[in-house]
Amino acid sequence: MIRKLLTVIEETHREAEQDIRPPTRKAAAIAVIANPCAGRFVEDLGELIALGEMLGGLLGERAVRALGIQPGQAHSYGKAAIVGEDGELEHAAAILHPKLGAPLRAAVEKGAALVPSAKKRGGMGTEIDVPLGHKDAAFVRSHFDAMAVRVADAPRRDEIVVAVVVTDSGRPLPRIGGLAVADIVGKDGLR
Repeated sequence: MIRKLLTVIEETHREAEQDIRPPTRKAAAIAVIANPCAGRFVEDLGELIALGEMLGGLLGERAVRALGIQPGQAHSYGKAAIVGEDGELEHAAAILHPKLGAPLRAAVEKGAALVPSAKKRGGMGTEIDVPLGHKDAAFVRSHFDAMAVRVADAPRRDEIVVAVVVTDSGRPLPRIGGLAVADIVGKDGLR
């Protein structure tokens, strides 16, 4: 079902004429898959839900490896999907929501917070912003961010682009307050 896998690393070394040391880093692991439900109404989306579960682990592990960190060193995560023209937004929801989260959390160790997500329909080359939040505490404002991803030749009409992003830091130069990483309790997913 997978046509293509991509991994993209974004490093920010300089922001607002300030050096960022160490640089902030984001890794997107992306899969282009066939949509088995494209072009027809399917009541039971279990096949897409199972694909989401498989992709959560695969893409989460690839993103962590790309950063060269141990799973517990991951800071933020997010997920997104783009369905091709013959798909439905509900196909993206089936991939992203019921089961993708648990294996992604295992790939980054813990992950008490909800995994931010986005979905849309589009043609080849459509870009999507993968929203990011701290994996253990949603109130950590320094980690509210996003990473734009796109695949030049996807999604085709009958495909879905699925992306998982993992970071090893927050935004460069955060200074709007809120819960600090050092103060995370990590039990309720909020603080």
